[in-house]
Amino acid sequence: MIIRKYEDKDIDQMIAIWNEIVEEGIAFPQEEFLDAKSGKDFFGSQTYTGVAENDGEIVGLYILHPNNVGRCGHICNASYAVSSKVRGQHIGEELVKDCLEKAAANGFRVLQFNAVVESNVHARHLYERLGFVQLGTIPGGFRMKDGHYENICPYYRVVI
Repeated sequence: MIIRKYEDKDIDQMIAIWNEIVEEGIAFPQEEFLDAKSGKDFFGSQTYTGVAENDGEIVGLYILHPNNVGRCGHICNASYAVSSKVRGQHIGEELVKDCLEKAAANGFRVLQFNAVVESNVHARHLYERLGFVQLGTIPGGFRMKDGHYENICPYYRVVI
């Protein structure tokens, strides 16, 4: 498996993985699905979009972008998506590691996650293992697909 910058030829596979996470309704705040045009625009508008490729197939991706502007523009944010077909194979870990490198290379000083759902224990353990620090808990900060609310746990890590 390799982690690399996305190319236009990857977009259909990326959209399928992204929309799978949106459909699950337990991790991403987005509720709208991407289509060919909105997906191309969305992935192209990021500071960096990386993909995990295994034998020619895109199995995961991440987006990296500023978390804020101006005096806080040195803080970035990222989202990660791994195909359900290959979860549990440490692809997410490789995506996060690559993202940390790209964050530093793009001049960001801190990577912050605003809305990690408290019940997403696999992501939380990964982030903590990679040195991220939980900032606190926001009670009922995430509306799950079934309509109930769960806590979110913001995390951060200095990247340079």
